Amino acid sequence: MTQIVLPLEFQSDSDPGRIVVGNANIAVVEALRDPANWPFRTAILGGPARSGKSLLGKWFAAQGAGETIDDAHLQDETALFHRWNRAQEDGTPLLLIKGEDSWNIALPDLRSRLGAALPLEIGAPDDDMIAELIESHAAQRGLALGEGALTYLVPRTSRSFADIERLVAIIDRLSLERKVPATLSVWRDALDALQGPEQGRLL
Repeated sequence: MTQIVLPLEFQSDSDPGRIVVGNANIAVVEALRDPANWPFRTAILGGPARSGKSLLGKWFAAQGAGETIDDAHLQDETALFHRWNRAQEDGTPLLLIKGEDSWNIALPDLRSRLGAALPLEIGAPDDDMIAELIESHAAQRGLALGEGALTYLVPRTSRSFADIERLVAIIDRLSLERKVPATLSVWRDALDALQGPEQGRLL
């Protein structure tokens, strides 16, 4: 497991410009490193909320590898069609980032063009990646997780990028409110706050 350090400026004392690379996104990262092989130099990136789609798009654009259009599904379709045409004329790889839901394109010309694009999808993280994500979010907050945190938290949290981020935020908040280190009682209460009482979850 590795982390990409994005060469970007962020208005934060923490480092949200780090993307954990694991089972869920390694194929996406490899494809972004090789846009010359994209059909019609176009790729469409999708995936769950908080999975790093926008950061990957910023990293791709920052390398000078091509152009990124975030929230492409919210753009005016005619304008997007013209941007696709310009990218073809210029030979510029175009990465379109869409939302979690299916992208139903109404404009026939745009639909036919993007139907040939390379589909890229971020999946669900496995245990190794969940551990890396927890550590990464904790580091961004300056949160010291107690010994055994990953052993306890990884099998008990959901395989959701958004939930993993929320879990670390709750642990941080509870630790600060109680003025205690982030140890077992805090981890357990954070899981309960996020997912409901432990009964019915892994003991």
